[in-house]
Amino acid sequence: MDEFMQAAIDEARLGLAEGGIPIGSVIVHQGRIIGCGHNRRVQQGSAILHGEMDAFENAGRQPPQVYREAVLYTTLSPCAMCSGAILLYGIPRIVIGENRTFLGEEELLRARGVKLEILQNPACIALMQDFIAAKPELWNEDIGQPTTGC
Repeated sequence: MDEFMQAAIDEARLGLAEGGIPIGSVIVHQGRIIGCGHNRRVQQGSAILHGEMDAFENAGRQPPQVYREAVLYTTLSPCAMCSGAILLYGIPRIVIGENRTFLGEEELLRARGVKLEILQNPACIALMQDFIAAKPELWNEDIGQPTTGC
């Protein structure tokens, strides 16, 4: 397995071990990880700390050219919020662990010229399937879905 996707999976597992949602991400520039993160919404009481957002935060302020040359690895298809950040910073390529349990804004990303590689990685799929089965309310909260009808 690719070392960078493995790093994203390791981040996802760390998030799960902390009591959070098992989604991890790393940002790679010129063969080196410049930012890594995992979903920390639960742990930090945050509305926005998805795995990709945490990786951007941990990469810190970078020259625009760095992000335009970077590759983002994420264990799950990026949601609308994370896709917005990807587009804002001009990330040209994303390697996605899986999109079976959640299909994010891939159509939007492709329409804006972002190259996507979908792996359907068994470890990524299992992490999400097991988590969603165990904590459906928390998962629905994370993706902005109501847990009860109106």
